[in-house]
Amino acid sequence: MKRYILLYILYSLLFVVSGCKPKAELPSQFVEADAEAQIYPDYKDIIVPPNIAPLNFIVRDSAATAFVAQLQGGGQEVLAAASEDGVIRMDTTAWRSLLEASKGGDVAVNVYAQRPDGWVHFKPHKISVAEEPIDAFLSYRLIEPGYELYRQLGIYQRNLTTFDEVPVYENNRKYEDGENHCINCHNYRMNSTESMLFHVRSNHGGTIIVQDGKAHKIQLKDSTIITSGVYPSWHPTENLVAFSTNKTGQAFHLYYPEKLEVLDERSDLLLYDVTKNEVSHIIRTHDDLETFPCWAPDGRTLYYCTSYIKPLLEPSLPDSTVTQQLLLKFDSIRYNMMSIPFDPKTRSFGKPRMEVNAVSENKSISVPRVSPDGRYVLYTKGDYGQFHIWHKSSDLWVKDLQTDSCYALTEANSPDVDSFHSWSSNSRWFVFSSRRMDQNYTRLFIAYFDKQGRAHKAFVIPQEDPEWNILLLKSYNVPEMSRDAVRISMQDLRHCIYETDGENATYKPNPTAFINLDGTTGASRRVGN
Repeated sequence: MKRYILLYILYSLLFVVSGCKPKAELPSQFVEADAEAQIYPDYKDIIVPPNIAPLNFIVRDSAATAFVAQLQGGGQEVLAAASEDGVIRMDTTAWRSLLEASKGGDVAVNVYAQRPDGWVHFKPHKISVAEEPIDAFLSYRLIEPGYELYRQLGIYQRNLTTFDEVPVYENNRKYEDGENHCINCHNYRMNSTESMLFHVRSNHGGTIIVQDGKAHKIQLKDSTIITSGVYPSWHPTENLVAFSTNKTGQAFHLYYPEKLEVLDERSDLLLYDVTKNEVSHIIRTHDDLETFPCWAPDGRTLYYCTSYIKPLLEPSLPDSTVTQQLLLKFDSIRYNMMSIPFDPKTRSFGKPRMEVNAVSENKSISVPRVSPDGRYVLYTKGDYGQFHIWHKSSDLWVKDLQTDSCYALTEANSPDVDSFHSWSSNSRWFVFSSRRMDQNYTRLFIAYFDKQGRAHKAFVIPQEDPEWNILLLKSYNVPEMSRDAVRISMQDLRHCIYETDGENATYKPNPTAFINLDGTTGASRRVGN
């Protein structure tokens, strides 16, 4: 990451010394153009939060040598100018005043360009400003698209109201056997960093739990558990975490449009009691793959995805060949969305229930996330599999839990990958990863979700230098929004990771867990499979 920060600093210095910007004032004479300005990123006709950082942009007009942008709304005005590079950077104070005055209304954006024969005024476009703010903080991993080695990746937190980005934790800078470790699956309880966790894999491995500003490492191990905990979800009221436990692998395609396939060979669901350091099964099966648990905000329902793989396997072949068999049928593995009721007082589970039967449509679901108001489940839907961040078929969908209707968020989706997502705590915004810009690197996009359950046009998170989304040679991964910033220092996290072995959790069977190891009583999970 440091080399990218250095690149950014050098780039900014080069910009400063290359010449002064023209004065930010409107031209006295100009002609009207018959088209809108070509700008990058596409910030036209979008709805933005009233607390978002300035939407700096680039005007792309090779014939022009100077530019002026005028933004007007609510009786406020912002003027910004650019030289021939077309980079429009707005004053933060003026931008904030503009958004505050324009809440619930529109901002008109007028762009002027100075060409050899004089100034032209492009057709204006607008930015609408919502009444509802977005959670101020956004956490994510920055990771190279090809991640065969566990190095040079980290978890970072961005303040969306400014351009400040700080590392939560960074792993080893170079490849060394003793230092090599991965970090993944950071997660917060109910959009607050007061309770957070992430995993460390390979050397120094374990799950890092942070509460009350202190970190400790745990090990979820038992002969009945497939691997450690993987995809997590904090219970909203109890000191519990639901985990999937997955035996996964990567396959790299040679002659297939998608670059990479990540699939499960086996997976179950676990319940971890943070206070007692006890782990138990929620669901343990032989013929089904259960993954991506997510609690409803009332804590009484757990959503997850499941795939019934028995029909894909040749019964005469040994279990040791399951991985090879599934790899050969990777595009036939499909997941439904399920739910299972939970009583927080008794810590007991009920009977699994079908929520979305995607398999009957020859589709597959991943990453269900319930809106904080409890009304909608946001999920990714693709042609197959569960690792949709590499699948061009993946789109964002919601299920309305009041009406049971399911529909695509067409206005926010794109022809390319639209996948992993997170809600703002007021249920009016969500952020997701997408490869729509260049088909290779995931960037993070924000979309407004109105009270009628409609998503609106998505926009990429703003950067101080709008060209940064082109220059950065890393992908954004696992966006998670929070109202507050991570308080624990990277030094404290590093001490916990490097200097402690981790406390082994005690396995304690849950008598209400759904256990099915012989495949004889799983019909309730297999509707439509």
